Amino acid sequence: MSTPKSFVAVAGAAGHLGSLIALSLRKRNVAVKALVRPGTAASRTQTLRDAGVTIVEVEMTNVLSLTETLEGASTVVSALQGLREVILDIQGALLKAAVAAKVLRFIPSDFALDFTKTAPGSNRNLDLRREFHAKLDESDIKWTSILNADFMELLISGQLPLINDKWHRILYFGSADQKFDFTTVPDVAAYTAAVAADPNPTPKIIRIAGDSFNAKDLAAVVSRVRGRKYTTLWTGSVGFLRMMIPILKFFIGGVEDKLLPPWQGIQYLENMVSGKGKLDSLHNDKSIPSWCGLQWSKL
Repeated sequence: MSTPKSFVAVAGAAGHLGSLIALSLRKRNVAVKALVRPGTAASRTQTLRDAGVTIVEVEMTNVLSLTETLEGASTVVSALQGLREVILDIQGALLKAAVAAKVLRFIPSDFALDFTKTAPGSNRNLDLRREFHAKLDESDIKWTSILNADFMELLISGQLPLINDKWHRILYFGSADQKFDFTTVPDVAAYTAAVAADPNPTPKIIRIAGDSFNAKDLAAVVSRVRGRKYTTLWTGSVGFLRMMIPILKFFIGGVEDKLLPPWQGIQYLENMVSGKGKLDSLHNDKSIPSWCGLQWSKL
């Protein structure tokens, strides 16, 4: 009787990052099970089916069903996104099932700046990840957290308020010399797939960055790409940003059911410009198809 082939399970595979992780695993000829909620539209998973990914609809709070689904998995990758209910409760159920199914490795949905260095309470969304790390340590499962700083696409799309086209300025808080780390979503997915497919032990925390630059560097590149001079503009101190967070909370409320209310975005920005979330000792040695993938052509 032959031994069933192991596979990697990806939770949240119907989302953008999760689907790219699953597809990157298939490019490595790794068997993949995509865990999606019951009733997920077939259109959201058709590309995965075409790539040979097995789609499994499973109630994400049902530990027994999850355990049965994960039997034989070598690694569980979580690309779930949300607040406490998702990061701690649903991802917690996934962790319990992974332990029960004797899965070798768990990769939590971190994919962020280095919140192991930031102060607790400085970023609500990242505090949830920090809290989940305690659950991982208690579980005794081998786990690997992948920290990629900020997604490059946020800068390109304008969701990070750094490139101002009206004034042809690069806005910055604090020091114009403070470097930021960015990685594209496809590169994060490819790196995560490389880690998930690797049978060798890995560090608990892996830090990767596609590129690192400061406001002056960004101004030079944007000027070159767009053919128009962009200069830096000091917008305020890091302390000013910190002061804005409780003020915004007061005027717009806690908005505890929103993933990214305005004050939460400022918490991320403060973690960046203060340098506290900066990635150090990078592990950029896994196989990446387009490493350092800053797509300047889209700027």
